[in-house]
Amino acid sequence: MKRIISILVILCTLSALSYAQTDRKPVRKGNKEFRKEKYEESEISYKKALLADSTSATAQYNLANTYYRMGNFAEADKAYSAAMKGAISPANAARVFHNAGNSMLQQRNWQVAVEAFKTALKLNPGDMETKANLAYAKKMLENQQNQDQNQDQNQDQNKDQNQDQNKDQNKDQNKDQNKDQNQDQNQDQNKDQNQNPKGGQQPKMSQQDAQPILQAIQAKEKETQDKVKKAKALEMMSKQKEKNW
Repeated sequence: MKRIISILVILCTLSALSYAQTDRKPVRKGNKEFRKEKYEESEISYKKALLADSTSATAQYNLANTYYRMGNFAEADKAYSAAMKGAISPANAARVFHNAGNSMLQQRNWQVAVEAFKTALKLNPGDMETKANLAYAKKMLENQQNQDQNQDQNQDQNKDQNQDQNKDQNKDQNKDQNKDQNQDQNQDQNKDQNQNPKGGQQPKMSQQDAQPILQAIQAKEKETQDKVKKAKALEMMSKQKEKNW
């Protein structure tokens, strides 16, 4: 019985070693391709290693670095996140967070980059490169926040200016409308006064315009006087006839 158990333990150990060798072989191949900057080939090798062991933090980390070099930062972030969940040492974890922060810098995601570098420094406080990258990320984050604040202030100022301009335009329009209305009313009043003057001084008339009217009045008076003279003459004739008769 003990012999059977011993054989089973040996078989399990050999199986685990064989499985580990299957994992490491494509990883080593991928590392060689990575150093030669053959990133597409190294990607394939690391994926083969993950097919053999999906929990391999080393394969995930190296695959993430490959995506980073290829400029595929979205896939790099996924691989770094998977590597963080693996059973890795604090030193290796610090490398993962450091490189994850660099990926965020490339994407101009300053806030997440700051947090990644802070975590890396907690795991490895003496890493000067991480400290430098953290300082840079903080500076860029501060610049972004200042820009956003200035942009919000400019938007508020533009909004206030537009409101003031609209108020001034409406005020000017109202002035113009009131001015036009007053002018129209004054013109109508003057027109009515010219047609039907009541009280006050009548509008003056030029001598040239008054001459025909004076002549007409004089002619009318002469006509009236002529009628009166004729009436008196007829009356005298009537009286004379009556006397003679």
